Amino acid sequence: MGAAQNAAAQDAAAGQRVFNQCRACHTIDQGGRNGVGPNLHGVVGRRAASIEGFRYSANMRELAEGGLTWTTENLNRYLTNPKDVVPRGSMAFAGLRQEQQRKDLIAYLEAQK
Repeated sequence: MGAAQNAAAQDAAAGQRVFNQCRACHTIDQGGRNGVGPNLHGVVGRRAASIEGFRYSANMRELAEGGLTWTTENLNRYLTNPKDVVPRGSMAFAGLRQEQQRKDLIAYLEAQK
């Protein structure tokens, strides 16, 4: 079990480095401010468009009303190509093409609860 925990920690550590690309628009600290994008603390498992005071695109709000939740699967799709999940969303990020980077980033996001 220790080896599995170490592997997860290494993935989360690598994901923290990947998250540096996100810091231009997002914060991740508990209770942190919103930037150009919403604060991502606790995003895994959270209903989309649910951060108070952040102005989400109409498309993101519609999808949230339809039940969009940031599961690891939905995050993986979104991080691959945001427009695949939210076609008329306002996120300018083109996506992470490398699967390992997405896995590491999601591991890091999961650790931020």
